[in-house]
Amino acid sequence: MTKSELIEKIAAKNPHLMLKDVERIVAVVLNKITDSLAKGDRVEFRGFGAFSVRTRSPRLAKNPRTGAQVKVEERNIPHFKTGKQLFELLNK
Repeated sequence: MTKSELIEKIAAKNPHLMLKDVERIVAVVLNKITDSLAKGDRVEFRGFGAFSVRTRSPRLAKNPRTGAQVKVEERNIPHFKTGKQLFELLNK
């Protein structure tokens, strides 16, 4: 599902809301999640899952074209862990 499909589905289930309002609501929610992760905070939706930030340590990798070693610096990556209800729904 894309962001625009999500907006359309929310708008269809809530006809009393204008499409522009739904777009703003979705944008605000996604921006808050992004901002929280950028600060290093964890974002949790009970039953759905939790977003967090993990640090990937520096390492040596190989350039696939040349085979030369390349130093990859430490970086932060987003991580998602499914909640119990979602996991059980997917694994019936």
